[in-house]
Amino acid sequence: MAYSGVRPTTRSRAMVSETRHLLFTVAPGAVWIVIFLVLPSAYLMSVAFMSTGIYGLPELPLSLESFRRLAGFGFLGWSPGNIYTLLRSLWQTLVSTALVMVVAYPIAYYITTCRERWRPIMLLLVVVPSWTNQVIRTFGWMNLLAPGTPLANLAELVGFIPPNMGLYPSNFAVTLGLVYNFLPFMVLPLYAAFEKLDTAQVQAAQDLYASPVRAFWHAVFPQTLPGLLAGTVLVAIPAFGMYVIPELLGGGKGMMLGNLVANQFAGSANWPLGAAGAILMLIATFIGLFAMRRIGKRLGGGEEVVI
Repeated sequence: MAYSGVRPTTRSRAMVSETRHLLFTVAPGAVWIVIFLVLPSAYLMSVAFMSTGIYGLPELPLSLESFRRLAGFGFLGWSPGNIYTLLRSLWQTLVSTALVMVVAYPIAYYITTCRERWRPIMLLLVVVPSWTNQVIRTFGWMNLLAPGTPLANLAELVGFIPPNMGLYPSNFAVTLGLVYNFLPFMVLPLYAAFEKLDTAQVQAAQDLYASPVRAFWHAVFPQTLPGLLAGTVLVAIPAFGMYVIPELLGGGKGMMLGNLVANQFAGSANWPLGAAGAILMLIATFIGLFAMRRIGKRLGGGEEVVI
């Protein structure tokens, strides 16, 4: 009996082979993400809706008590401590990100103006500190800001701190540590944007007698906006949930949301409350990404600045 079906063409066989090759290529990464990211996140979200059992471990029945505790409602009434921690985290993130922008812009511009053979070396100098463990770098800042150091003596001389007091632990030390830690994450995207800068627009603005500020705002800033938005996301999101720097440089005085979440899984032993704080961090991250997307569309007007 003759075969009456449709025989696969060479093109269809090639598409099937390409699809299988793509699946085999993507499968290991997808499995890794599911096992080590999706499943732990799903478990963490489920823990947030459980009750707090003995030793702070989650147990049934389901409850919203952890979210009430996160909002400050406890068995002794309402306390604004957690709200202050959230607001402090937002404020530290905004201030640190703004300072990173201010410092990174001239650095990225200066690197692009250097001779081409020096640019990789300059970028290496920016990135090399991040190769060292974050805890070690933070301990280094603790030594630099301790009482009796040149920085502490200078701050005491100008009246910034009382006598015989160091610059750490303090919110200033936390901000300084965040700026230092995340500076490379802003410099690299801005450098990539400056490399594509159309200098003709800057020269046109100068020919029209624009002031340096107006020339930067109308000719330079729109062209570097994609790099700025990318750097802002890379800086603000991890800074909001930072744990090591506030813990060491803050000394308990500058607790942020990341410290609050970590303490619930360790010292305070309240897993549902810690999971609720982690969900709050995820929500804040999504809100920040959405806001940056809207800002990119409004300021840039093009899809290249959309995150």
